Amino acid sequence: MNAELVKTFKFEAAHSLPNVPEGHKCSRLHGHSYRVDIHVSGTPDPQSGWVIDFGDIKRVVEPILDTLDHRKLNDIPGLANSTSENIGQFLWGKIAPELPGLSAITIWESDTSRCTVTDE
Repeated sequence: MNAELVKTFKFEAAHSLPNVPEGHKCSRLHGHSYRVDIHVSGTPDPQSGWVIDFGDIKRVVEPILDTLDHRKLNDIPGLANSTSENIGQFLWGKIAPELPGLSAITIWESDTSRCTVTDE
């Protein structure tokens, strides 16, 4: 049996998108209440019964998201063009080395718009 765990986090941040066509609304500074879903997949350990402790996911992810919370994302190295796709790639690079079994990261920039990144 394989299982996928998903832990959800939130952060607030502002950004602008410098590479959109002239006049595009996202070229102006604006903010989002981001939601981030961290997906971890694997086979549950026979002894503990779980793939990973949700607390271990929190321990890895919260300090990384704290560096983004209430910031202008464009000012963070690696996020000058802070699209959802690039935020996902940025987070993957920070989280994957510390979180075995990371299978996907979903970035929600609104209740109706999201991007899921994987290593495939």
